[in-house]
Amino acid sequence: MKKFKEIFQNKTFARLFLANFTQQMGSIIGLTAFMYYVLDRFTNQPVYATVTELMYSLPTIVVFFLVGVFADRLDRQKIAYYCNWISSFLSLLLIGVIMIGWMPLIFTILFIRSAVTKFFFPAEHGMVQGILKKDDYTTAAGLNQLVGSLFMLFGTALGIFAFRSVGIYGAILVDVVCLAFSGLLIRGCRIAEEVRLPNGRHKIKDLKVSFVLKEFKQGFTYVVKHKLLFSLIIGFFILGIVNGGITVMPVFYLKYKLAPETYEQLAAIIGVVTGSGILLGSVIATILVQKFKLYKLMIIGLAIPGIFIVLASLTNSIYTYIPLIFLATLSFPIINISLGGWMPSIVDPKMMGRVQGLINPLMMLSQSFILGFIAYSFPKFITIEAIYWIVGGSLLIVSIFYLMVLPKNVKEFEGTSQTSIKESKAL
Repeated sequence: MKKFKEIFQNKTFARLFLANFTQQMGSIIGLTAFMYYVLDRFTNQPVYATVTELMYSLPTIVVFFLVGVFADRLDRQKIAYYCNWISSFLSLLLIGVIMIGWMPLIFTILFIRSAVTKFFFPAEHGMVQGILKKDDYTTAAGLNQLVGSLFMLFGTALGIFAFRSVGIYGAILVDVVCLAFSGLLIRGCRIAEEVRLPNGRHKIKDLKVSFVLKEFKQGFTYVVKHKLLFSLIIGFFILGIVNGGITVMPVFYLKYKLAPETYEQLAAIIGVVTGSGILLGSVIATILVQKFKLYKLMIIGLAIPGIFIVLASLTNSIYTYIPLIFLATLSFPIINISLGGWMPSIVDPKMMGRVQGLINPLMMLSQSFILGFIAYSFPKFITIEAIYWIVGGSLLIVSIFYLMVLPKNVKEFEGTSQTSIKESKAL
């Protein structure tokens, strides 16, 4: 708690944190409400709900090579607040389009809005890296994980409450106000030019196609040549597999093995258990990262849920399954906070946007792959237990991989960093 108090004494970080919180809250309320609106209005056309989800994920493929370059070459602060204001305007426009009721236009607005929001996080992460001290990175990551856990636990309920109480238009209007307020908070921050423009001043007209592709390639090469960073990126890829598997595993396990008759009610209970586990794990992880080396926590944090997920596939009792899932989710924040706290420490601020711009599409790729594999293979070729073995086994494999490579890579990186510091002092 002392660390949290200290980090909020940085007024710029406090504003950015509140802006990020407000943006997430508005988006979750608005988008969750829209999903339930679609399910209610088009009960016999579930394809609309699926298309809605695609409108949130597909833009990543379209803009992934742009977001990092923009965050590194343009003003990060302007990118962040313009993203929120444009998204706020698009959400307001969505209200009018919903009144018209033409679904292709509605999906087009959702697609554009989602594409715009993809530019926000690389720019925001770059600014946070620049305004915090190195020792505060893990604390900031812990705070973000804690907020993410709260939204996981209560976000859907907030969206449903807004939809049922003020309707779809009122819920989206909440999104409009939250995004506009978030943009104002970021606009009011005083951020040094070297943080906003780490690579000097550029204009949008300077970012031609050939320049963007060259910059993207440079970012990709930077990741590949940076041994420690490349090892960590593998962790993000595996987290995509885990995230994809976890979205369907509990419901499938309940429906096809443990409780075919009552799986819907039990799925809701498991959702609360999962959110509670991640929330408690966030608090525990925030304490642990202050006491242990991050790479050691990551190795343990990957192994523990891997073991419990495999064990969960072996039980035939719901009373055993739920505690195992709780114990598995308890360790996920250790992975997220370790990765989130470590990344700003090892990435060159001039490359942060491009590195962040690579992570999201990589995770989406692995998540889409595992979901596609499950859709094609289950239950024709693989059992429900096999899905658990794949996800749990992936975590264990990466844990072993990190055990083999991280100690050496960390030692090499720290040695290189110390040499660079000595050379800078000599100059």
